[in-house]
Amino acid sequence: MSATVETLEGLERRVTLNLNPAEIDAEVNKRLQKLSRNVKLDGFRPGKAPAKMVALRYGGEVRGEVLGDALQKAFFAAVEADKLDVAGYPRFEPAGEGAFTATFEVYPEVSVGDLGQIKVTRPVAEVSDADVERTLDVLRKQRVRFNAVERAAANGDRVHIDYLGKIDGVAFQGGEAKDFPLILGEGRTLPDFEGSLAGMQAGESKTFEVKFPDDYFAKELAGKTATFEATMKSVHAAVLPEVDEAFAQSLGIKEGGPAKLKEEIAANLDREARRRIQARLKEQVMDGLLAVTPFDVPNGLVAMETRSLMEHAVNDLKARGMKEQDIKLSEQVFEPQAKRRVALSLLLNSFARAHEIGAEEDKVRAKVDEFAQSYEDPSEVVAWYYQDANRLREVKAMVVEDNVVDLVLQKAQVTDEPTTLENLMGKA
Repeated sequence: MSATVETLEGLERRVTLNLNPAEIDAEVNKRLQKLSRNVKLDGFRPGKAPAKMVALRYGGEVRGEVLGDALQKAFFAAVEADKLDVAGYPRFEPAGEGAFTATFEVYPEVSVGDLGQIKVTRPVAEVSDADVERTLDVLRKQRVRFNAVERAAANGDRVHIDYLGKIDGVAFQGGEAKDFPLILGEGRTLPDFEGSLAGMQAGESKTFEVKFPDDYFAKELAGKTATFEATMKSVHAAVLPEVDEAFAQSLGIKEGGPAKLKEEIAANLDREARRRIQARLKEQVMDGLLAVTPFDVPNGLVAMETRSLMEHAVNDLKARGMKEQDIKLSEQVFEPQAKRRVALSLLLNSFARAHEIGAEEDKVRAKVDEFAQSYEDPSEVVAWYYQDANRLREVKAMVVEDNVVDLVLQKAQVTDEPTTLENLMGKA
């Protein structure tokens, strides 16, 4: 048995494997003999079927197994002898009597480029009192209640209406409702519709026209004008809760009241701001590393990652209620993302090895603690991570990435850019 290795285009290699036909035949016969001791064929007791019949029934299957085992053994011996780092799976093809070729790819040699050429913009934002108050307003609106009022409806009020819409005197599908709830000003319906309801009081009826936009999602209504007859059933004004002891307790603040609540909000905003800044930095660093470090990416690994991304997307859509036959996705959609993921994985592994970057235990624990802080019982979350090696492995990978980012930032061209927290939160 011998093997020769050819270098093809890029990362592709081809190994020619020469198997000994006599050895293959001998192994096939050996396995058939072993199989015949227990195999059961119709008309014969187990182990009593003639060898020729066993060979006729199972010969092709056994020969395929023997060839597969021999090719795998020969292939791995060949690549090990040449110290080749195989990426993905080989493709075996016959090449004559006793000869086969195995075409495969190898991992690229990744030599990271000049880190000094990488340019990074670092957002700088501080949590202000206004940011805390803005968050408080959001929390209050999430707990709003509505009280009935005897006045004309205005923006912010919740109203209930009956309405019937017609086009050219004919009612249309979706144009009628009873006790329809609507908060004026939220934009859930067309502006002309909501605007016509403002100023109406409970018990009042009104007829008005609404023109559907030319790009309206319901094509049969797009560009048409409908006449609506609406009756205001009720008007409820929004009442926001006061920021007091009870409000703080409703948000999990057992002691300290509004002051403690604001401290917690500020701490959470600061934590989220740091997370987003780190995410923005990491994205720029990864883009920069790829830009200064060109290398070939194994197509086989990209294909595997593409399939993985597509399967994940399909499973996600199915979990959301879509039927499999209705899911129309193409692998081409996921290929750019897959190529980037594979390239970054290869680059980061090479960079980490070259600079002896690992995941220090204290940083791993700090990362786990950070994740746990937003939960009611952080200790349970910490235990959950440390009970599973796979979960902890994911955290360690994050720590390695953070360490890579920190090292790159020490050598890259970094420009600080002041920004508001509101602007920062508006971007991932």
